[in-house]
Amino acid sequence: MLHGLSTSNDPGEPVPRPRPAIAPPDDKDAFLAALGERTRALRARRGLTRKSLAQAAGVSERHIANVEMGVGNASVQFLRQVAQVLNCSLAELVGDETASSPEWLMIREILRGRSEAELGQVRHALAGMFGAPASPSARRQRIALVGMRGAGKSTLGQLLADELAVPFIELNREIESLAGCGVSEIHSLYGERAYRRHERRALEEAIQQHPKAVIATPGGIVSEPATFNLLLAHCHTIWLRATPEEHMGRVLAQGDTRPMGRSGNAEAMADLRRILDSRTPFYSKADASFDTSGKPLDAALAGLKRVLKARALERTG
Repeated sequence: MLHGLSTSNDPGEPVPRPRPAIAPPDDKDAFLAALGERTRALRARRGLTRKSLAQAAGVSERHIANVEMGVGNASVQFLRQVAQVLNCSLAELVGDETASSPEWLMIREILRGRSEAELGQVRHALAGMFGAPASPSARRQRIALVGMRGAGKSTLGQLLADELAVPFIELNREIESLAGCGVSEIHSLYGERAYRRHERRALEEAIQQHPKAVIATPGGIVSEPATFNLLLAHCHTIWLRATPEEHMGRVLAQGDTRPMGRSGNAEAMADLRRILDSRTPFYSKADASFDTSGKPLDAALAGLKRVLKARALERTG
């Protein structure tokens, strides 16, 4: 196990068919089922439990559960409250925003069936057309570590920055400085939207002020696509991975019992796995990845440096 690690804070007209008078219990409405899947995915990506989402939105946890199972008859007001906490538009939660214009529909048709690699190429091309990405050489000077809490971003990031003689930036500390209070207070007093605004601003300032740096990012930075795109465009990103058990163990070893909550270890671990599963497709967009599972600190640092060296050799080869 990695010792000494600190943590920070988805032709033709159809022939009508007769519908049964009473649908069987497992026959879910397709729209409600899709709504439930989107709600569950957005919640997990942002690292929220059903209880925490319900509390923040001021709604019933049972109602959240029913919606996620595709059996809840949710009102517009309920969905607005949930969307606000999830920091997404009502259109994103309820349906597909890209069905709103002919251009979107035609773009979707062009991209339909493309592989992840091909879609990645499209994303890079669009970023070059409409964004202001850093040059490859400038990106290489900023190393950003992404991953869940307990992956080793803070400890390994500081050690790596020391060896490279560049500033180490703990983005959560910068967020706290901007907000004038701790991360937990930002969430409890001002909500998820405020935290994500401060997160975006902190990243922008770090990029502007530090042409060379090692940056440890919050685990949920991938839940805000615009901020994550900014990170990918201006930093060489490395995903620090670990098993769910190691993530949990490292966080608890630092005296942080928040993952346990009141639900006990089994439910906390199930929540952690769901969050990790929902974020993995986003973490995997990083330039490289490194598994810290089962590695002592010195071996983990050496392995991380090898990953950086290998990437440098690939670029010059």
